[in-house]
Order: sequence, then structure tokens, then C-alpha cells
Amino acid sequence: MRYQQEPAFVLHARRWRETSLLVEVLSAEHGRIGLLARGVQGPKRHALRAALQPLQSIRFDAKQTGELAQLASAEAVDVAPQLQGDAALAAFYVNELCLRLAPRQAPQPELHAVYAVVRERLRHAEPLAWTMRRFERDLLDAIGVGPDYSTCSEGGPVDPAARYRLDAEQGPCRMRSERPGDRRSGATGLALLALAADTMPTPENLSSLRLPLRAVLLHHLGGRGLKSWEMLGELGQLGANTPLR
Repeated sequence: MRYQQEPAFVLHARRWRETSLLVEVLSAEHGRIGLLARGVQGPKRHALRAALQPLQSIRFDAKQTGELAQLASAEAVDVAPQLQGDAALAAFYVNELCLRLAPRQAPQPELHAVYAVVRERLRHAEPLAWTMRRFERDLLDAIGVGPDYSTCSEGGPVDPAARYRLDAEQGPCRMRSERPGDRRSGATGLALLALAADTMPTPENLSSLRLPLRAVLLHHLGGRGLKSWEMLGELGQLGANTPLR
């Protein structure tokens, strides 16, 4: 199979042998594709190497001969967002989730569109915590497993005054007790309704969405967590007040 001027976003690139890179990209028509980029570490291949950095939007030509496609050429479509600090960590998280949840060589037009949106939100420095919760919501929808955040598992509407856990299969499940830790692990009804309406909630309500959404993601990740979660945990232990949390 040949790819010609295939649009994609670069998710990850790592060195392979002395002069080559192994690159993972997300395309609309073919989903996640692994590329072998030979000879890109030489002094005369700077432009190609720059086009293969994470977050970059590219068009590429390649030939699929096995699990990996042999990259023939790639060019940057635009300038990738230049991110630092928490925004750079957020981008790492976005790419890691796509790497883990996007299947290889399966059409992913919805996820490709979701990636394009979050990339621009990061570029324009929109509020990070809200940007990440919207991305998590949209990613789950794009891969076909997103719950209805406005309807509880019992069939009625979510109560703004109640607190809910998110079940990966059933959606919002009302929490009937107030055991220690419940307030930390459950999402407020107001937050879920705001997420469903795509309206940013108050900071307190927004923060209540993080752990319930993480539980849903962890289920679809097969119970194996992310390196970016570990990094966020280390930041928390150091007392960092990151807006991602």
C-alpha cells in the first residue's frame, strides 16, 4: 500500500539505530501509522527531521511493506505550537492517549479532527484543565465509547446538586453515600452538565471531573496507566500547582 500526500499529525518520534527515526502519526483515513524514517539524522536532513516532531501537521509519502511504512518524504503543513511547561506536558498527554487508544491502520476521521482542535486550543493558550477535560470527552466520543454526561445510569437526568462516579459502560452513577474520599473521586452534577453542554464550569466543579474521567480512560486503556499521569503525580508530590489537575 502506498500513501501519497497523506495528511497526518506526528504523535511520537524516537531514534532508531544511528541515523533513523521510528515515527507514529495519526491520519484521518488510515488511523495510526508507524513510519520508519531512514537517514534523517544526517546534517543535511534538518528540514525533514523538523517535520517529524510531535504535534507537527505534515503530508507524507510512504510505502507500507509490513507493520511499519517506509517513509519516502514528509513536509510540514504549518508551524507546530511552541509549548512550554504545563502546556508541553498537556501535549505529551494528548499524544500518549492517542498512541494508546487509536488502532493501527483503521480510519479515524473523528479522532483526527479532535486532535486538530486540541492542538489549536493549546496553541492559543486556552485554560488547560478545561482543554484537557474537553479533549478527554471528545476522544472517548471519537472512538465510540463516550457516555452521555447528562443522563444518569438509572435513566433520569443528572441532578445538578448530586455527585456521580463515571462508569465506563453505564455512564454517570449517582453516589448515595458520603464516605471519606467520595467528594474527591466523584464529579458534581453541575460539572457533568457543563461538560455535556460544552460550557466551562467553575474551578471547583471543573476539578471534580478529572478523576472520574481518568477512571473511564483507565478502563479503556486496559487498566494500564500513562506515563503522563505518573509525571503529574510527581509534580503533585513536589507541591506544584499545575492547572492540569
